[in-house]
Amino acid sequence: PWFDDGLVLLVISCPCALVMSTPVSIVSAIGNASRHGVLIKGGAYLEEMGTIRSIAFDKTGTLTRGRPEVTDIISVNSYSQAQALALAASIEYRSEHPLARAIVERAKGIELQAAQHCTALLGRGAQAEIAGRLMFIGNVRLFEELGHDVSPYQQRLSDLEHQGKTVILLGSQENIQAIFALADTLRENSKETIQVLHESGLQHIAMLTGDNRRVADAIAKSLDLDACYSDLLPEDKVAAIKQMHHEFGKVAMVGDGVNDAPALAAATVGIAMGVAGSDTALEAADIALMTDDLGKLTYIMQLSRKTVAIIKQNISFSIVIKLIFIILLFFNMATLWLAVFADTGASLLVTLNGMRLMRRLPH
Repeated sequence: PWFDDGLVLLVISCPCALVMSTPVSIVSAIGNASRHGVLIKGGAYLEEMGTIRSIAFDKTGTLTRGRPEVTDIISVNSYSQAQALALAASIEYRSEHPLARAIVERAKGIELQAAQHCTALLGRGAQAEIAGRLMFIGNVRLFEELGHDVSPYQQRLSDLEHQGKTVILLGSQENIQAIFALADTLRENSKETIQVLHESGLQHIAMLTGDNRRVADAIAKSLDLDACYSDLLPEDKVAAIKQMHHEFGKVAMVGDGVNDAPALAAATVGIAMGVAGSDTALEAADIALMTDDLGKLTYIMQLSRKTVAIIKQNISFSIVIKLIFIILLFFNMATLWLAVFADTGASLLVTLNGMRLMRRLPH
């Protein structure tokens, strides 16, 4: 009898069902997400999404369409609007930034000048050498760092920014030559997504942007965000993510550009916009939204919570079955064939339970 009991105990102690509880559920959930246009780079990131307490969004290309248009061109020196536009497009021609592409698009049909030594100034703008002269295009911060006094143009800048427009300056090390105003539109489901995220239990929803305070506040107010961090360089976005992590716990970051890559890497879970996103952002992120649909964020959180719940169900079921058979063994009520059936049956049941994540969306 002791030999039979030993074999029963050996079969029951086999961890097949316990080992299969997690991987089957994770693979099924990742497959479900892939079919819905969400690429998840690992099971750990899927599980973390269900425990997120705060989330930060980049503005341009994430909350907005990322297809801004030039609305105003103001020449402040001897350059005409056409000359200023041609010069700006020459500097921005090789850039992939949405604001740069908008300027290049507006300059179609205008002959551009040859630009050399083009350099991107992260969080500020760009510079290039044109006709032997170093030219700059970027935000107000860039030109203040160059030593320019922007106070004579402050009223114009304020008027444009209060309209929710992004302002870009063009000039050299000696003077400012033109002001460009660009407007972007919110994605159709941005406001709805923020509202649903609030209802899902997130404690803090914020926006991180390199735009100035007035433009950022106008966007944040329209979306009913909890906080808005403006005038940020890439390293400032990382600092904001760390601050949110310290105050609220696990934090997710949603972005699309090169400037967002450090923050995406610093967040508990980094989420990149797959279509509009840069290669750097996609590489740094843990999850990619291949349809650029912010509504998928709530789907990922629901899928994560459902996945963790099923994993807990599987683990609990596997352990309970083993405990029951150990108890039955002490009362001489467990047979070897019954133990084999229970072990195999438990493995099949946890597998089928995990595969439920493949056939339906979580509710």
